[in-house]
Amino acid sequence: MDLKGLSDFTDCFVIATGSSERLLDSLSAIVKEEIKKSHGYNAVVEGSGQTGWVIIDFGYVVVHLLSEELRGYYDLESLWNQAKVVLSVQ
Repeated sequence: MDLKGLSDFTDCFVIATGSSERLLDSLSAIVKEEIKKSHGYNAVVEGSGQTGWVIIDFGYVVVHLLSEELRGYYDLESLWNQAKVVLSVQ
């Protein structure tokens, strides 16, 4: 989601769903590792697969990895409905 002009703390959200704690932790590790390798950015990580919500903050991009239950409950897409959806994969 493109948040430029809507948010003063980031330009973009990436939102994804993981079907298990293990998958959320694995996704978090690989995203952090690959961004570090390809762009040199260190991330701040909050949460874990056990909590159902992992936030990986790269500054200009914030990645949200959520369990199916929490993604439906918090519904970030509706909360930020003025943001432009850049890519949606289902």
